[in-house]
Amino acid sequence: MQQAGRVFWTRSRKETLAAWLFIFPDCIGLLVFVAIPMVLALSLGFFSVDGFGGYRFVGLANYNRMLRDPLFMKSLGVTVVYVLCLVPGLYISGLGLGLLVRQRIPLIGLWRSLFFMPYVVSLVVVALIWKVMLIDKVGFINRILELIGLRGRSWLGDPNLSLGAVLVVTIWFLMGYYMIIFLSGLQDIPREYYEAARIDGASSWKMFTQITLPLLRPTSFFVVLVSTVSAVSGSQAFDLIYVMTNGGPANSTSLVIFYIYQQAFKFNSYGYAAAMASVVVVVLLGMSVVLFALTRGGRFHLQ
Repeated sequence: MQQAGRVFWTRSRKETLAAWLFIFPDCIGLLVFVAIPMVLALSLGFFSVDGFGGYRFVGLANYNRMLRDPLFMKSLGVTVVYVLCLVPGLYISGLGLGLLVRQRIPLIGLWRSLFFMPYVVSLVVVALIWKVMLIDKVGFINRILELIGLRGRSWLGDPNLSLGAVLVVTIWFLMGYYMIIFLSGLQDIPREYYEAARIDGASSWKMFTQITLPLLRPTSFFVVLVSTVSAVSGSQAFDLIYVMTNGGPANSTSLVIFYIYQQAFKFNSYGYAAAMASVVVVVLLGMSVVLFALTRGGRFHLQ
């Protein structure tokens, strides 16, 4: 086809058309399974839904209820503590393992597989195994402590210890995934930089702070962003809690996503649960926008 003496289907237009044809199915999937449900959930927050087909418009009543709900406020506090502990824990453990498995040591492939292996196991299986290991008196962890002369603790039954126990299991489960991400970033750093720094007499700590960390900034941005979103709304934030503690004891491990589940599927407060979910989505979007603005998408340019 020609248009005014020119070829209409140029190579760039063909490539553009091919690209749109490839991403079109994904766009349909995102529209049907993400965008439309999000809009419906947002609108559902303005209704009282009984779970049996009854809808009653209540305006901002669900949002006002949130402000007066002490359990929702407590779940927010637990979630904040969970995020503030989990994100740095995943960053440090993932980066540490990435630096470790980057070394030229025997059987390095085996070590990488072993560190990554927990991530490919079902979350329910992981939660059940750790629940048995942490159970009072007869659990494997308490037995080991007793063998070395220490007193066992009620790791999942003590409100002061339960969230910490869940955090340890979560970091153990996810650190292999972030190890792979950091390893990819580390392998993109040319070894010539380290060799030049070593010739100049730079110490290992100096090379880490002046070469490794600055060149890992895009990777670090991705890890912080993904781990933050995962800590608030990821599958491990629900599955591990549901199986290991069921939000207890005394709601000490009841994260926001678990409290939303309780309101929706245990108490049939679908409108209230939708309102809380909408608030969580807005907060996550706001945090993502702020993180992008502060870091310029992980580039961290100061000029």
